[in-house]
Formats: sequence, structure tokens, C-alpha cells
Amino acid sequence: MDAGGPGAVAIGLDPAFADLSALPGFTPDMVRTYLETQINRVREFGYDVESCLVDRGETAETVVEAALRSRSFDCVVIGAGLREPPELLLLFEKIINLVHQLAPQTRLAFNSSPTDTAEAAHRWLSQ
Repeated sequence: MDAGGPGAVAIGLDPAFADLSALPGFTPDMVRTYLETQINRVREFGYDVESCLVDRGETAETVVEAALRSRSFDCVVIGAGLREPPELLLLFEKIINLVHQLAPQTRLAFNSSPTDTAEAAHRWLSQ
């Protein structure tokens, strides 16, 4: 929903598809809770935000394209789960190119973990 104020979309790998071996002790449910908390924190900063979680490639491009076409965003946050695993490099490139094609005016932000999405969005939405 476009509330008229600055808006963001957070694109990330659905925790159900994530390799959590680099985050010992984390479970998909824990990561999902962190992500939901971060989305709520972005809202607390006063921004409209949508979450766009994708699989490892089967439907990811279609899901991202639908989100980007749904409205105009001021910022796109790309999650670390899409950027860091080398095996997802092609998917990451496809998503970046979709953002470039469908939302060229949008600022890009990157989180470093499931716990700092709000700060990543705020860095660019507050300017």
C-alpha cells in the first residue's frame, strides 16, 4: 500500500530457502522473525515498506518484478542472503538488473544481516 510517504521494498531470500550454516544457531523461523522485526522498525521510522521474499530462482524474478511494478519505491533494500552466497550470484545479478530496469530512480541499500535492514533503508530514505 502506498501511503504517500517515502517507501521501500526489502528484497531477500526467503529463510525457508537459505543456507544458514554461516549463522550458527539460527533457524529459518528465527530469521523470519528478525526480518519481520526489521520491517516493523522501518515503519517505526515513518516509512512505508513492503517485504519481498524470494526462492532460490524458480519464481524469484517473477516475484521481484511484480513487487517493483506494484508501485514506485524510493529505496530497494537487497538482503545479504541474496548477495553473499557465491551460488546465488546469477540470481543477485538478475534482481539488480530488474531493479535497474523497472525502478531506475530508486536508491539501493544493502543490509549485512537479518538484523540491520531498518538501518539500511533509513540511510537512504532519510536523505
